[in-house]
Amino acid sequence: MIDFQEARIRMVREQLVARGIRDQSVLMAMQKVERHRFVSCENQSRAYDDMPLPIPSYQTISQPYIVALMTELLKLKPDDCVLEIGTGSGYQTAILAELSRLVYSIERNPVLAALAQDLLIDQLEYSNIQIQVGDGTIGWIEKSPFQAIIITAGAPAIPENLVDSLANYGNMVVPVGSHDYQELMVVSKRGDSYISKKICNCVFVPLIGKEGWPEE
Repeated sequence: MIDFQEARIRMVREQLVARGIRDQSVLMAMQKVERHRFVSCENQSRAYDDMPLPIPSYQTISQPYIVALMTELLKLKPDDCVLEIGTGSGYQTAILAELSRLVYSIERNPVLAALAQDLLIDQLEYSNIQIQVGDGTIGWIEKSPFQAIIITAGAPAIPENLVDSLANYGNMVVPVGSHDYQELMVVSKRGDSYISKKICNCVFVPLIGKEGWPEE
């Protein structure tokens, strides 16, 4: 029988703290949210391993370190309103919901959106999450501006439309690069412009949409 709580404690200690994650609120959220709920039964024994895992529709749930790193880079405050592009399994969504007032998440795949909706809202009873099916690169205009935006797929360039949806001094975290290889970047809004900073190399599935990659 797997002790999932002990596995989360070990994950936080060995994968996050040991690799430089320092934000205590992020560490607490990562220790609280049950990652094994977001993967299939056959993958639950590996839920707290340092690796991405498969989810339906040939997508993946990111490794815990990347989830923690991207979340920490957002510099969230409890009253923030966050936009997530790519709901996926809903694991990152849950972490964001623990740290912010409202999370608006857009998922282009209706199957994944429905599964995440059922788990996050019906089962786990998060009341501060809204999920929409659509092209995430267009954003969620009627709910903007957002204090933080997180993009969980690799974009060919910084999506200007999503930068426009950022509040002044808001932060966006986005992988930018080719189909197979990206650099994780933080984009910070400054009036009518922005500054960007490269953080590390990474590999994400492609961001499909108007300001992403074309659908094949």
